[in-house]
Amino acid sequence: MAQKMSQLIGSGGDHVQDPKIKLVDVTKVFKTRSKDIVAVRDVNMEVHPGDFVAILGPSGCGKSTIIRMLNDIIQPSSGEMYIDGQEIVGGKTSKELMKKMGFIFQQPNLFPWLTVRQNVSLPLKVFGLQGKEWEQNVDRLIEMAGLKEYEHAYPAEISGGMMQKAGVIRAMVHEPEILLMDEPFGALDEITREQLDLELLAIWEQTRKTIIFITHEVEEAVLLASRVYVMATNPGRIVAEVEIDLPRPRTLEMIEHERFITYEMELTSMIGKVELRHIK
Repeated sequence: MAQKMSQLIGSGGDHVQDPKIKLVDVTKVFKTRSKDIVAVRDVNMEVHPGDFVAILGPSGCGKSTIIRMLNDIIQPSSGEMYIDGQEIVGGKTSKELMKKMGFIFQQPNLFPWLTVRQNVSLPLKVFGLQGKEWEQNVDRLIEMAGLKEYEHAYPAEISGGMMQKAGVIRAMVHEPEILLMDEPFGALDEITREQLDLELLAIWEQTRKTIIFITHEVEEAVLLASRVYVMATNPGRIVAEVEIDLPRPRTLEMIEHERFITYEMELTSMIGKVELRHIK
């Protein structure tokens, strides 16, 4: 059972709203010829409207599996998942429900033969969204991401950080209510990652979209999230839920503050203890 840690380090307050996202006893088993692999087991999670939630854990703990199930890329073996009280039925999720979500991958996955603007606009075609209003939304997002000068460039002509920005705003262009982010900045250098973390926080402050952010970086989880779910491996499972009671807007200067370091040490210690138990 996941350990509730809001009593150990601060308190993020009580939610009174119905959850935007809810997972109930969700398990995913991948079947192979030699054996069954339990990727995640009995995951229970609630994410409320406007939450910025991080899922933190080592590689192979099933973090990405969770949001791929939410986005209906793969289907759970058992359990239930809900968006706004509507159940996600594997392989049968309605287009309207899918439209509520934007998915941001570890790699930007831009089409090399399309310009930045054309790549960003792709979800509009997928969901059949046309007209001046949507084109203006593309303009707004490109401007917000600092890509105006490069909107007609091709992916090979821009930096990795710019490509990742394009991937982020592409997921937002159809105005989803939820962003599912799978270690979106993990492949970037530390300076670029920190810059994009801050830009993401600025976007979240403006839009208050509901975000689930996958990471294995403890510092990144503390900097970004209002709440952190900690996962362990073999099988992937949630072992703790930690409220991050730090003021907003968050800044890089906070990383040196005692309270930030306390959260970082607690989470690092927790993941270390989990891995040591696994080794024993």
